[in-house]
Amino acid sequence: MTNGQAETGGGRDGGPHWPTTVASMAVGAAFFALWFWLLPSWLGFHVDASGVARWRWVAAVPSILGFAVALRCVWDFGRTGHGTPAPVAPPKKLVVVGFYRYVRNPMYLGFLAGWVGLWVVFGRANLVAMAVACVVALGVVLFVLMYEEPTLRKMFGAEYEAYCRNVRRWIPRMRAWNE
Repeated sequence: MTNGQAETGGGRDGGPHWPTTVASMAVGAAFFALWFWLLPSWLGFHVDASGVARWRWVAAVPSILGFAVALRCVWDFGRTGHGTPAPVAPPKKLVVVGFYRYVRNPMYLGFLAGWVGLWVVFGRANLVAMAVACVVALGVVLFVLMYEEPTLRKMFGAEYEAYCRNVRRWIPRMRAWNE
């Protein structure tokens, strides 16, 4: 573990981290539910496995791995950051463990891989759905640039600046960054 945390205990202060981890997982579950139940129909997803070509099931692998990465990131927000991915309950500590040691936005990249995989398996994409997906992707990039990064700079200062100098925003490093 980094930041002086023990494998079995809480943070540096020795306090429990389970309440924030559970809160982070609840926020993550709500976010997953939103994307899985509200958006798929208007993004061109129609779950009809009978008409799916066999080769398309290969895309289930990056989909599962992508969503697993995103879920692990949500976990790290609670366990290490003592907060959630939601701006209303942000982490109290900078999260630079797990996948965050390779790329600054692994949760978004995990969701992207997950959704692209699902789209390949179940999607019947059309121009409108692809345009909406591009607008959503642009919205995420703008959110990161205009809200997340300035907020993290204010919250964590030099620690976040050092992280930004060593870990790229969207392209993963080959080797994990160690503070």
